[in-house]
Amino acid sequence: MAGQNSRLMLAGVLAGAALLVVPAAAWAQVSLRTVVEMAQRNSSTVRLAQADVLKAAANLSESRDVFVPSLNFGSGLPVFPEVGFTGNLPTIWDANVQSLAFSMGQIRYVQAARMGLRAAQLSLNDAKEQVTLDASDDYIELDTVNRELEAAREQEDDAARLVAIEQERAEAGVDPLSQLLQARLTAAEIKLKRLHLETRAAALAKQISVLTGLPTASIVPDHGSIPEIPAVTGDEVPRQSAALDSAEMIARSKERAAKGDQLRTWTPTLGFGVLYNRNTTVLNDIESYFNPKKPFPANNFSSGISIQLPIFNAELRAQARASAADALRAKVEAEQAERQNEVQIVELDSSLRELDTEAEIASLKQQIAGEQLKTVMTQLELGSGAGNGPGAPAPLSPQAEQQARIDERAKYEDALDAGLQLSKARLSLLRALGHMQDWLNELQIH
Repeated sequence: MAGQNSRLMLAGVLAGAALLVVPAAAWAQVSLRTVVEMAQRNSSTVRLAQADVLKAAANLSESRDVFVPSLNFGSGLPVFPEVGFTGNLPTIWDANVQSLAFSMGQIRYVQAARMGLRAAQLSLNDAKEQVTLDASDDYIELDTVNRELEAAREQEDDAARLVAIEQERAEAGVDPLSQLLQARLTAAEIKLKRLHLETRAAALAKQISVLTGLPTASIVPDHGSIPEIPAVTGDEVPRQSAALDSAEMIARSKERAAKGDQLRTWTPTLGFGVLYNRNTTVLNDIESYFNPKKPFPANNFSSGISIQLPIFNAELRAQARASAADALRAKVEAEQAERQNEVQIVELDSSLRELDTEAEIASLKQQIAGEQLKTVMTQLELGSGAGNGPGAPAPLSPQAEQQARIDERAKYEDALDAGLQLSKARLSLLRALGHMQDWLNELQIH
């Protein structure tokens, strides 16, 4: 009785453990949205782009802050008594306020810095989109490879049964040895395919681990977290992508900076300043050089506006020519990037049309293989219905079922692979058309 109770208790513990393990396995899956978010946070490219945004913001602040008065304080005491007239005021401490009051060139620099900040922000968005594309491609491919692995393992089981059947028939003298060897060859080829898929799955899991920082073992795709990819075509009107916007903004920024350098060569610059210094007669005989009736002043204050008008400055003119060349180069690069994007859209659209047709063909082949498998199963179960008379087809052999199953799984894997290539092409076209944000919005929903 005690032994029976012990067995019941053990069975209860095992059942409870099983209930705990099942949710844990479900929780081990990681969604595509999580992978994308972690990849963006972990990406060195995104972090570098974020650093560029911070630098651009600092450059904008620096270009504007020259108009903000700066306060400086200084102090100095003589170490040894001064002898004679040194030409310098014996100041204990001094304070000055300085700022740029007006400069046409500096105004252009502020505008250029503001555009530079916008370009950096757009470049950050472009980096995030690229990381989203890379992470999505790897995730979808890993999910597809895992499903192909399941089919390959089913194929291996079918191939093992086929080899066993052929072994029996060869030993009984029903089939020649060549059919047994062919069955073994089929089993070996399926095993090799399964090994290739396992290697690819491990590599993809490692790639996603590097992108996200997640442990490799924890990366189990959740097929339900992958939203449907919009079936876009190259005929759609493209939106301006973040990369093209950034290139255009960089060109405009450099154009404004070049204009600022040009203005500096002929427009005046106004500066404002205030100065106070506290003088001393300690450890010096400065008063002996002044009229005794007018003692040396301790408190001194001055203020004014300085005006600088460049008449001829070869350095400024050379700098203006160099910045104008940089602006022209940035403009040409932006135009080149736009043309390359247009060519990429055409190429992707052409490739997408072919991949769409290939996916349709692969799907139809899978459906045909599935119907053929059903026919084989029916004939094996009920017979062909043609009888055994002269001219009647030969009855199906036992290995026909396994061969039909193997063929159906092979067509299923081909359909999965064709669908994967189609999905990748659609995502690339989405990015080229500037619709990547639509995909990001889909990820937020799912």
